[in-house]
Amino acid sequence: MELTGTWRAAVADEDLRRQFHEDDFDDGSWEPVEVPGHWRSTPAFADADGPLLYRRDFEVAAPGEGRRSWLTFDGLFYQGDVWLDGTYVGDTEGYFAPHTFEVTEHLRARSAHQLAVEVTCAPPRDKRAKRSFTGVFQHWDCLDPTWNPGGLWRPVHLTETGPVRISRLRVACTRADSTRAVVVLRASLDSVGARTVRLVTRLGAVDHEADQPLADGANEVEWQLTVDDPALWWPRALGEPVLHDLAVRVDLAADEGGGTSDERRLRTGLRQVRLRSWVASVNGERLFLKGSNLGPTRMALAEATSEELAGDVQLAVDAGLDLLRIHAHITRPEVYEAADAAGLLLWQDLPLQWGYARGTRKEAARQAAQAVDLLGHHPSIAIWCGHNEPLPLDVTADVWADPKAVRRVARRGLVAQELPTWNKTVLDRSVKRALEKADPSRPVIAHSGVLPHPPLLDGTDSHLYFGWYHGDERDLPAFLRAFPRLGRFVSELGAQAVPDTADFMEPERWPDLDWARLEAHHSLQKGIFDQRVPPAEHATFDAWRAATQAYQATVIRRQIEALRRIKYRPTGGFAQFLLADGHPGVTWSVLDHTRTPKAGYEALKAACAPVIVVADRLPAEVSPGDALALDVHVVSDLRTALEGAVVEARLRWSDGEHTWRWTGDVPADACQRIATIQLVVPDATGPLTLELALAGGDHVADNRYEATIAR
Repeated sequence: MELTGTWRAAVADEDLRRQFHEDDFDDGSWEPVEVPGHWRSTPAFADADGPLLYRRDFEVAAPGEGRRSWLTFDGLFYQGDVWLDGTYVGDTEGYFAPHTFEVTEHLRARSAHQLAVEVTCAPPRDKRAKRSFTGVFQHWDCLDPTWNPGGLWRPVHLTETGPVRISRLRVACTRADSTRAVVVLRASLDSVGARTVRLVTRLGAVDHEADQPLADGANEVEWQLTVDDPALWWPRALGEPVLHDLAVRVDLAADEGGGTSDERRLRTGLRQVRLRSWVASVNGERLFLKGSNLGPTRMALAEATSEELAGDVQLAVDAGLDLLRIHAHITRPEVYEAADAAGLLLWQDLPLQWGYARGTRKEAARQAAQAVDLLGHHPSIAIWCGHNEPLPLDVTADVWADPKAVRRVARRGLVAQELPTWNKTVLDRSVKRALEKADPSRPVIAHSGVLPHPPLLDGTDSHLYFGWYHGDERDLPAFLRAFPRLGRFVSELGAQAVPDTADFMEPERWPDLDWARLEAHHSLQKGIFDQRVPPAEHATFDAWRAATQAYQATVIRRQIEALRRIKYRPTGGFAQFLLADGHPGVTWSVLDHTRTPKAGYEALKAACAPVIVVADRLPAEVSPGDALALDVHVVSDLRTALEGAVVEARLRWSDGEHTWRWTGDVPADACQRIATIQLVVPDATGPLTLELALAGGDHVADNRYEATIAR
């Protein structure tokens, strides 16, 4: 029975909190509110931070003899206390995991029932020491920081089982190759009384049955299935993403009347993922990971449609990506299902973002195990990551307008990176251990964006915002040559750009936009734009918007090309930041909140094509007589060699041109240096353009570099 639809709600106060769960409480004056949903989507609670009190009446027939009834909240943001028919049932913590309570005796006592829930989602008092694991929803620079996601945001329902319930089922494929796949299953079986049951498992055409003795209460059971000559799940770049139906059933013994007590059905895939020196392999095949970061499809995630959620996966596929990093949150099931079907790999962050308080370690580890229970069967999930940027930061919008404040933040961040801290050293180690214990089949990263630090000087992946937070957008190649360890996997890079769908910015006010509002609620970093793409240099809003998009596109394309040129030497991949917005904003996204593409989306698509041709960039400005040497490379992600490829380079200036042409083979899955163009800048002024073109088999690619000749 679904308990979705219209409930009634009110903001809690001390008197209501003591009375609202009572049977005879009159809630006739309370506001209607939709479940699933976020309370701020109801006008009466548009500014509320809660706690909110929810009530709902329902009728249901009593469970039959030997049957048990269960009340499940698929998602409650963030903490809850639950009463049924005036009796306290239990509490919840954690927004993404289901919470289930047995209500058999309640439903047997009568047919009309009243469900009451107090829902708490308090804004963090100190964002440098948070206590709730809500990830990007309550602390991020790409959503409105005043938003509160609180509410019964996923369905609420009643279910019925026999005397034994499968209260938890964890699935992990620990081995997969062309000859054999091994799937390890771990279940928690809740039994009323001691008994022996038949545990029946079916995975595709493979059946497994075993008699399982159970004690009264919770029983932990582990077993495995072996599949010979399996049809494997492959990422889209390597093959077909074959999925299999998995069913686990608990059958009662004949002396109890037989029949099924409970059953779980899932879709899963057989594959093996490894990550060595930040180079990924799937089923033994090496794969360079071209990716992007994905935030919540909508800020009010409960309101995203299934089509919108699956659509973000398709937009990633259309851009030629192999990977989405689910950035510091756990999203709706539709995203994981779409990724499974599309063969798109996922880097799954836990909802830990920046700084957390002491005393949260055990709860974080518990929720890490819950994430594995919820998502472990999805073959698309390739990597677990515990914590994004474990730095105790609370950077407000006004900081970016003050260079001194920016430097102070940078210094604090560097110190937190290099010295032992509660978040990095204690919290994240516990989370990593919890993930590894719950799921030994996948690589686990303790935290993202951590520089090499004592004692091992290893670090993790890198967040390199050359051309935005630091340096010049052209600095990345030289930086990676100097510090190759920081180029092993770059999981964030990019620049902000103004979207085409910009009514929220009130462009008619140009140049007197409400900059303070845009900074406070729509993510715009005015101080950095003043350095990179100054609004004051543009006569119209449209001209400034176009310039921001052109700058973002340049950053994305040139920096991804630089990373692809050092493919496997040492770079294992990248994840551009950010694919799409969940809220009207001026962010690093290449798709705005309506999924209208910026110029950066086409740049991402071009940079992630299976075959690209690239050269060393021309300097921004050159002088007649300058001697230049430019290496030309072809990067191919194809699984077979590109034979007989033809590469042509054409240098153009105001009154002349010169052409080079080469023919040869490009190895599979490789970066091949084609030649070095040696030239002397001609005696001219104006633009100097280098155009590249490649043709080989069914693949064509081109590129273009520009400089200015100045005397």
